[in-house]
Amino acid sequence: MGFFEKCFKLKQNNTTMKTEIFAGLTTFMTMAYILVVNPSILSASGMDANALLTATCLASALGTFFMAFFANYPFALAPGMGLNAYFAFTVCGQYGYSWQVALTAVFVEGIIFILLSAVKVREAIFNAIPSNMKKATSVGIGMFIAFIGLQNAGVIVPNSTVCVALGDIKNISVALSLIGTIITLALVVKKVKGALFLGIILTWVLGIICQLTGIYVVDIDAGMYSLIPQGIISAPPSIEPIAMKLSFQGVNILDFITVVFAFLFVDLFDTLGTLIGVSTKAGFVDKDGKLPHIKGALFADACATTIGATLGTSTVTTFVESASGVSDGGRTGMTAFTTGVLFLIALLFSPILTTIPSFATTPALVVVGLFMVENIREIDFSDYTEGFPAFMTILMMVVAYSISEGLVFGVISYVLLKLLSGRQKELNPVIVIIGILFFIKLILG
Repeated sequence: MGFFEKCFKLKQNNTTMKTEIFAGLTTFMTMAYILVVNPSILSASGMDANALLTATCLASALGTFFMAFFANYPFALAPGMGLNAYFAFTVCGQYGYSWQVALTAVFVEGIIFILLSAVKVREAIFNAIPSNMKKATSVGIGMFIAFIGLQNAGVIVPNSTVCVALGDIKNISVALSLIGTIITLALVVKKVKGALFLGIILTWVLGIICQLTGIYVVDIDAGMYSLIPQGIISAPPSIEPIAMKLSFQGVNILDFITVVFAFLFVDLFDTLGTLIGVSTKAGFVDKDGKLPHIKGALFADACATTIGATLGTSTVTTFVESASGVSDGGRTGMTAFTTGVLFLIALLFSPILTTIPSFATTPALVVVGLFMVENIREIDFSDYTEGFPAFMTILMMVVAYSISEGLVFGVISYVLLKLLSGRQKELNPVIVIIGILFFIKLILG
């Protein structure tokens, strides 16, 4: 206990070991899907799926440990969704590069991020984001992760006519996710410690009961996997097929720079958006809109990406699901440390952990979304030069399915409205430069 108190300053942060461990469990449970999804996506590039499971666990654990010890924040890291798809389907699929070259691009991106973190460029960008937009980012992320949760459970499904539509409520997975959400909210209302974690477990148990009674029927082709773990412990697959396989062979330097920039841009603003949103909700952002220890948090993120590439996985970034642990009381790096340990344990207990269905994590994501949307009350919508950019930030995060695109539209509209309203004195040079770069990014695609 003395070691953890000294490292994470639990009393100073008004928290306890029990609360932090529960929060770490909740964070892990809400992002455990990455253990299945990341290997599935990256294996499309020709990488070994079994080795990818090991790489995902190790990279996530190391990145999360970095966050715990460098910044003492309850944020977890793992290979980022969207970035892994870009890696597999665009860089390797569309551009035709080998996965070894793609890993090299990720490695270079990580090195650049380490340098940017050292000279406080990323910190300056964080501090330049206006206060209202920081609050809007928290709200937007809340809507975004709730939307992801609903999609994962099939409550919301793709539709060729209106983009998305309501799923089949009679489907047992959909029904269980909605029942689980109500159960989780009831636990929250009753102020039960670890409510989100317990909500995940109870929803999963309900699913197992439904499978045993024949209500839930396993149909792999329809995405209905068995909810009962097939074993307990298994030896982790070797990482040898994908580790330390960086290569520049057959690289066109201009295309390579484009690929690195794309990884760099999405990772930078996804990470900043997540840090802004979750930190704002947790109350870490001070009265001046700054995040203490942000340098350590950004450095942890950059180091995780670099080491992740050498292990054999795509960009490692701060996960928005960290908000679930924060909402469950996590306030220090002890939460992140717990999550990191669980990623290591997952190497042995993958038969159990990878069985957790997406419908069981949906309640936690939806409830966290509710928690984060509460910040909308603090946004000043009466001043349209502040309110409209905040509105666009929230809206575009959801409809564009991207935290970074929400920031793009928010910042551009903020800069333009201030300029056209004759209130350019309210703009700082950094936000103007960011706005110009965002505009160029939109024009060039």
